[in-house]
Amino acid sequence: MIEFQSHIGSLDYLLGVNYIFIPSNIVQKLGGFKAGRLICKANNTIEFQCGIVSLGEGNGYITLNKTRLKKLKLQTGDSITIRLEKDNSEYGMELSDELKELLSQDHEANLRFNALKPGMQRYIIFYVSQVKSPHLRLERALLLLNNLKQIPTGKETFRAILGKE
Repeated sequence: MIEFQSHIGSLDYLLGVNYIFIPSNIVQKLGGFKAGRLICKANNTIEFQCGIVSLGEGNGYITLNKTRLKKLKLQTGDSITIRLEKDNSEYGMELSDELKELLSQDHEANLRFNALKPGMQRYIIFYVSQVKSPHLRLERALLLLNNLKQIPTGKETFRAILGKE
């Protein structure tokens, strides 16, 4: 576990995406950019799973969405205390109950899902979990898993999983 002081920045080239700055010495202590998923605790208030993205010159960042920024009552330029530790969860994100249940019931979907690259797995998990209604989460999970089963192995893309190809 590493704890340090940082600040909130904004990436103008990404339409003002807010981020937590991670200095190069911390990136190195964590094992570099390929160190895997992390659990971030910000200002001892909120905790979330994340990964570090390269910002250049050995520095990195963790994106901070508007909801989290609002909960922290912070804005661009503010200081923030960060605690980072390795995330040992299976997917680097928590599965919704609906997705978990479908994967346990559908052997083919489970095999295909687990054969995906971790980033694609997290995309599906994130996309399903974004809606509050359990009924809509179930519908999204069914849609994505059914689409996934129709795509030839090795040809999986985000668009195809969404059914846009």
